Amino acid sequence: MTNECIVYHFAVLRVVPHVHVGAFVTVGVIVHARTANFLGMRVVTDIDTLRRLAPKTDAELLVKYLTACEAICRGDASAGPLALSAPSERFHWLTAPRSDVIQSGPVHEGLCRDPETALAELFAMYVPDGTPDAAIS
Repeated sequence: MTNECIVYHFAVLRVVPHVHVGAFVTVGVIVHARTANFLGMRVVTDIDTLRRLAPKTDAELLVKYLTACEAICRGDASAGPLALSAPSERFHWLTAPRSDVIQSGPVHEGLCRDPETALAELFAMYVPDGTPDAAIS
């Protein structure tokens, strides 16, 4: 933790069960603080929680996709070539607009002293009843 303010960008990850309707439920948060060399993500990957948050989706399949997003975020080589990209590139890929069941909300920015703390606070603020199974950073 530092006494200086760090600029970070963040987006919420959401599940959109019916893309044509556009209604969604937030299932995670991703934070990127370039100057602190930080890229972190917290997502809900508990099947029962996902079933409760998005009851008309295939929770098992969502877990697979969300777990893949986590692997990309942390730069896990088993997630493929994209995971080997620089943190900024991985953040932009994970937050790129797409019409899929898992989407990113708009990217916002903020100031913090510790990106890991900001990630925890944003997750608590934006993910209803979500218990993160992992914090990826």
